[in-house]
Amino acid sequence: MASALIKFSAILMVVGFAASDVGVGYENPVTEVCLGCLCQAISGCKQGTQCEGDSCGLFRITWAYWADAGKPTVDGSSPDATDAYPRCTNDPRCAAQTVQQYMRRFGQDCNGDGQVDCYDYAAIHKLGAYGCRGELPFKFYNDFNQCLAYVASYQG
Repeated sequence: MASALIKFSAILMVVGFAASDVGVGYENPVTEVCLGCLCQAISGCKQGTQCEGDSCGLFRITWAYWADAGKPTVDGSSPDATDAYPRCTNDPRCAAQTVQQYMRRFGQDCNGDGQVDCYDYAAIHKLGAYGCRGELPFKFYNDFNQCLAYVASYQG
């Protein structure tokens, strides 16, 4: 159990560092814990995760998702550069910024509980802004809920 806590602490540190200064001048809708659990559920939050198929990085971001988020870039480079998408989505800070900007644009109550929260962001991230009312894949949903429960158990 201690190794799981250490692993999750490391995940939160990476995601927290990545999320700490994104969206300057804007309130970030997705909390660090939510970003951490989203990362854990979508990719296992494995450092060094690159592009596989049509998605890249810790958050498995597609080109369309990145474009809908406003094409954020690393170090203010041009979003039109040929490597802008993979550079951003494989960089933890830029990838977290991409998720924040996407949720700022498309955040909505997907599960009909009257609030927009981490569960809605998970559905939007996995199913897309226009499909978020659909059913989440079991493994993703289970991993996401286990992560949130794990964090809650250590927050007292």
